[in-house]
Amino acid sequence: MLVGLSFSCCILDIVEGRVDINNVLVVVSRTDIDPLIDDEWDNVWAGYVNRSIWSATSEWGNYDVDNVEHKQKFRTVAIDLVARGKLHQPRKFGVMPVQIDKHWLETCLPISELDCNPAAKEAWDRFQIVAGLSGIAVNPPT
Repeated sequence: MLVGLSFSCCILDIVEGRVDINNVLVVVSRTDIDPLIDDEWDNVWAGYVNRSIWSATSEWGNYDVDNVEHKQKFRTVAIDLVARGKLHQPRKFGVMPVQIDKHWLETCLPISELDCNPAAKEAWDRFQIVAGLSGIAVNPPT
């Protein structure tokens, strides 16, 4: 299972197929957004596509800010993460997480955590199914 530490980089990896959303345990985002609110999504979309708005680099710079299909593809992933309870946004709770160079951490939960956390158990079960279909052997947590 993967823990993401960057909204923009993690969404990009999922959109471009480098990471399967079913392998994501949670994305801890410094970005504070409700992807269901049009104005909020429009601002985030423009900010991550255009270099001049937030930083010298553009995480989503290979995509056209005016392309509705591109915009919707990214938004759908963000909405899916929220719907699955996989997007944690500490700023919503008054906490400012530090920026970290890595944007994915690989993790395995102990079985005791799975037993008391139905969402984690469901994510683990889905991960095992996908891994099995891919021919990857997965050791159970201890």
